[in-house]
Parts: sequence; C-alpha cells; structure tokens
Amino acid sequence: MTNTANTAPRAVRADHRLIAEMVAPGTRVLDVGCGDGALLELLISEKNVDGRGIEILRNNVNACVGRGLSVIQGDADQDLSGYPDKAFDYAILSLTIQATRQPKAVLENLLRIGHRAIVSFPNFGHWKIRTSLLLTGRMPRTPNLPETWFDSQDSHLCTIKDFSDLVTIVDAEVEDAVAFNGRGQRLAIKNSLSLQNLLGEKAVFLLAPRETR
Repeated sequence: MTNTANTAPRAVRADHRLIAEMVAPGTRVLDVGCGDGALLELLISEKNVDGRGIEILRNNVNACVGRGLSVIQGDADQDLSGYPDKAFDYAILSLTIQATRQPKAVLENLLRIGHRAIVSFPNFGHWKIRTSLLLTGRMPRTPNLPETWFDSQDSHLCTIKDFSDLVTIVDAEVEDAVAFNGRGQRLAIKNSLSLQNLLGEKAVFLLAPRETR
C-alpha cells in the first residue's frame, strides 16, 4: 500500500488523468517506465488497483519504493519478455514508447502481458511541430519535446497516424483513443484522424489484441 501520510498532493498530468479514466477499479496494472510513480499513486488512490511498476532509472525506483510503491528496476526493451502472458489486466506505457529502441516489440509485449494495453505519446504531427520544421528547417523544441535532438532519448518520435498504423501492424484494435491539446482539452480521434493528428499535442490509446474481442 502506498505511504501517503507525509506526501503533499501533486498536480495530475493530463495523460495520467485520461489513463485513469480508462482503467477499471480493482484491476491488476503494470506501469512500464513508471518514472517517479505519479500514475501508480493516482491509480492506487482513485481506482484501488493492484499496481506494479518497472522503471529504468535507479533514483526513480528508490523514490517509488520510498513511497511504498511496488516498483523494480528494468528496461522496457529488454525485460518485458520475462513476464507471463495475461499477467495483468492493463499494461501501461505513458510518454515512453518514443524513447524505446524497438517500439513494435515493446507494444507487442504490452498486448501479450496485459488483457489491455494503454499507451500515451507526444504527437510529432502537431501543427506547431510542422510549422517549426517548415520555417526553421531544424528539429523543433516544444514544451512536449524540450530537449535538443542530440540530447533527446526520443529516438522513435511518431504521429498519431503513425501509431494508428502500428496498431494495425501488431493486429490490435483500438477500444478508445483521445488526443488532447496543451490545455488538456480532448479531441475525439474517431471523429477525424487527420484533424486530431494536426491539432492533438499528445494522445492516449486503449488497445486490445484482436483475439480478445
């Protein structure tokens, strides 16, 4: 159980709030690349989940464990293969897939480990990024992508359309999908994929393997 007695409330990230709305209460959750544990804390507090995490940075793991979270050190590219099939109801990857070395393999493992997979990511097709590339001819830097290209770990940036294509390639189905802008305002992807690809700064997808439908 999370130790929250001496922990001040933290602002909830927009994609974390949307992910929490997609998770059913009392379920088993694996948060891959869980960072400082903010999403796990939110899900445990609001949805009473059995939450576990895997995180590559030791200082983040220590911080999570210090707050009573069940988190181990591990790499999404290397360590997911050791998890059994359907060990969790949800396998979650929030703002991390673009930093993995093999996004397709990671997504396939999420869909194997969980009955559902939830993935959020920054949209490289957003109009501000397109405009910056057009006008400057340089890799853009935005609040969602603040690092220079040579310092960034985001080696596999993608657009909402790119990710939708990957979902088809791994033979999964989209059960829910939300794109949102910098103010956290939602844009329903199902209405117009091209428009959401243009206006959405980030997106969250709830996926299921086809055989479970």
